[in-house]
Amino acid sequence: MSQIATPNLPAYAASLGDSHARLETLAGLSQRLLEHCRARGATQAEVSCSEESGLNVNVRMGEVETVESTRDRGISVTVYFGQRKGSASTADLREESLASTVEQACAIARHTEDDSAAGLADARLMATDLREFDSWHPWVIDADRAVDLALACEQAGRDSDARIENSDGASLGTGESISVYANSHGFIGRERSTQHSLGCALIVGRGDAMQRDGWYSIGLSADDLESAATIGRKAAQRAVSRLAPRQIATGEYPVLFAAEMARSLIGHLLGAVSGGALYRRASFLLDSAGQKLFPDWFGIDEQPFLPRGYRSASFDAEGVATRESSLVKHGVLERYVLGSYSARKLGLETTANAGGVHNLQVAANAGDFESMLTGMGRGLLVTELMGQGVNNVTGDYSRGAAGFWIENGQIQYPVDGITIAGNLKPMFASIEAVGSDVDPRSHVRTGSILLGRMTVAGETEA
Repeated sequence: MSQIATPNLPAYAASLGDSHARLETLAGLSQRLLEHCRARGATQAEVSCSEESGLNVNVRMGEVETVESTRDRGISVTVYFGQRKGSASTADLREESLASTVEQACAIARHTEDDSAAGLADARLMATDLREFDSWHPWVIDADRAVDLALACEQAGRDSDARIENSDGASLGTGESISVYANSHGFIGRERSTQHSLGCALIVGRGDAMQRDGWYSIGLSADDLESAATIGRKAAQRAVSRLAPRQIATGEYPVLFAAEMARSLIGHLLGAVSGGALYRRASFLLDSAGQKLFPDWFGIDEQPFLPRGYRSASFDAEGVATRESSLVKHGVLERYVLGSYSARKLGLETTANAGGVHNLQVAANAGDFESMLTGMGRGLLVTELMGQGVNNVTGDYSRGAAGFWIENGQIQYPVDGITIAGNLKPMFASIEAVGSDVDPRSHVRTGSILLGRMTVAGETEA
């Protein structure tokens, strides 16, 4: 078996702090692996290399539950012999292991059948303007300080209301990731990012009357996080607000999805217009590109170049150059969400979405949260969804929910033990408003979403 010469790699226990040097090391390793693939007869090849490190702590009721330090790496090799594909991966950087990984990928490719859609993305689509988007902000924090912050977060919540007698705990996480993607077109892309989080979940009440809720904050920089005290107090306010819930009569009502729940509606759209669902004919939105699915004012734009965007990138998972574009414009579905494989299966061209979408912005046509409540007048505010009752083939939607009953534009009382139901296609068409109260904790940026009418199954008939 031939050997792969590996560069002088720093000890794995070393920090990812010198990220540029580590990226160059991974880039050099990727090039060596590609050369070895070519030497073994592969007509095309691609290599992904990544390293991650992190610290996660969990506390509960003033005591430390877990402290975990993580450090991982991965090397993935994919080869093509014509239109036969083989892949193999390893976390071992020894020369014999890397050589064996290439051999395994080649062996798999030689024993698979031709796939007319297999192969790298077209060379003409490779990104050339490679940039960074202010996504690298390592948090120099040790375990003791991380524990102190998590404890302070939980304590702030517990101290804010005497009715909070229990907790599901608080957690702090911080992580760094660097990666390199290279292929035999000559493309090589480097990425690095960090992400940090702090959150708390509290329990209020006793016995059957117990209620649970929480709050969390995430950011690419620790400076973007809300304070521990603020997070704890928000968690407490949310938990206390759910005390003494009632059921409501079964009927059809306007339903307002709070911003953090509204993201799920966009997620169902993405699942239905993704290439894998479409070429398998497992989507309720087959052949819907160019069709009007939403009201005239509704739009969703993909923005891959946002500074500090959670999914900002110059290239997708295949090296294809990303671009700003509309997914929905004036209510019309402009395109699907495709990588090169699914695009070929559909007779289309990749939309630079191998690996997912890059920062979606849902257009708002209404004001803040309070004005959304006022505009709804009477109906259901959904703040929690349970279950997986969504059929991607038919679009049928039925999920357990909890939230608040609204009268005269004001929150009246909490509700739970209900189910909301409909079909996603008419649900999309019945969207009446999107608020400006964007929840910033996701790459899908949307405010609260108001649907004109949904079936709500409660305790009795209206």
